[in-house]
Amino acid sequence: MNKVYLAAPFFSDQQKARIQEVKDALLSNSTIDSKNIFLPQEHQFEEEEFGSRAWQQYVFASDMRQVNRADILVAILDYKAEESDNEPDSGTMFEIGAAFQSNTPIAIIQFDPKKELNLMIAQSLTAYFDASQNGLKELVAYDFNELKSKPAKRNVF
Repeated sequence: MNKVYLAAPFFSDQQKARIQEVKDALLSNSTIDSKNIFLPQEHQFEEEEFGSRAWQQYVFASDMRQVNRADILVAILDYKAEESDNEPDSGTMFEIGAAFQSNTPIAIIQFDPKKELNLMIAQSLTAYFDASQNGLKELVAYDFNELKSKPAKRNVF
């Protein structure tokens, strides 16, 4: 069973809804350890003031430790999909880079049907799931034990 780090922005209700859709798909996947899906928003070190130096240090260290412990990093690229400028979240991009550097396989989820894919992300991923098509159903069926290459069928820039 595979441990997952689920990287995604979680600042709006729409972002949280996308996270829940992806989490539900992962929970339905028999190759995922349902008790080991790490969601950064659930580990915000609330004992310290939000934004304080201690809070920043704890959250960063915790998230990086969990990226390194994960068997797979699953990242949702859509940040502000409800707005005209749907660029990926910078924190999510950092987590993807950290996972790649530590040789952790990367699965990318993209909901926006029109958004192109950055070449750095396209070349670093192991599997790509287009949620605007059948991507979430494919995520349920994907074998995270085998990790077959599943490239994006999106324009890359």
